[in-house]
Amino acid sequence: MSRTNFETLLEAGCHFGHLKRKWNPAMAPYIFMERNGIHIIDLHKTVAKVDEAAEALKQIAKSGKRILFVATKKQAKTIVAEKAQSINMPYITERWAGGMLTNFTTIRKAVKKMANIDKLTEDGTYANLSKRELLQISRQRAKLEKNLGSIADLNRLPAALFVVDVMKEHIAVAEANRLGIPVFAMVDTNSNPSNIDYVIPANDDANKSIEVILDACCAAIAEGIEERKAEKVDAEAAGEAPAEAAPRRRGGRARAEKAEPATEE
Repeated sequence: MSRTNFETLLEAGCHFGHLKRKWNPAMAPYIFMERNGIHIIDLHKTVAKVDEAAEALKQIAKSGKRILFVATKKQAKTIVAEKAQSINMPYITERWAGGMLTNFTTIRKAVKKMANIDKLTEDGTYANLSKRELLQISRQRAKLEKNLGSIADLNRLPAALFVVDVMKEHIAVAEANRLGIPVFAMVDTNSNPSNIDYVIPANDDANKSIEVILDACCAAIAEGIEERKAEKVDAEAAGEAPAEAAPRRRGGRARAEKAEPATEE
């Protein structure tokens, strides 16, 4: 059974790519045609790619690993935050701090600093500070919360990244590539899919398009989490430890499929 279907994607406007003059030729295998100067994405391929990505995400979640969602563009922020929260996964929607992955220990120190401020506030250590000092501390805490609050419980590097708009989040993609962390992404016609492990060709600008793709992927992750819980219960009932199914990175990144180049109408 498919995670989504052609009609749902069509209704959400997932097929609308960018202007022809802005296209990336590497996306040719995923383009159905050009209409009024705009490239139209082949939604049959999107359906297949969503299923492929969703199954891989489900297995990662089932193994107990974390998936980091990244989307800092205005139209995706709220949707991504909401969907990631619903499945208890970490997310970045404010700003990607350079080194978020490649310098993870420093990021963890900043998160611990935030927790430390909370602890010192609660135990009364800051009680005797002046109003100015308290204001500085609260501003620092607010800034940390805004940028890192959503990854406060990410104690180790994520097992995968899910990205909306690979051009905007190119630093995040580059860091994941460097560390061998698989990247799942919505890739529009103006982007390069060659450094993405699981390409989902789709409109990454429209709210509805982003929402239907995330719905399908997050539903799969939720299934993986539930199956893990069920297996744990069964294993405990049988007096065994549940087996860890480590997610594997695909051999090589997603390659452009062999297809005819985009046709002109």
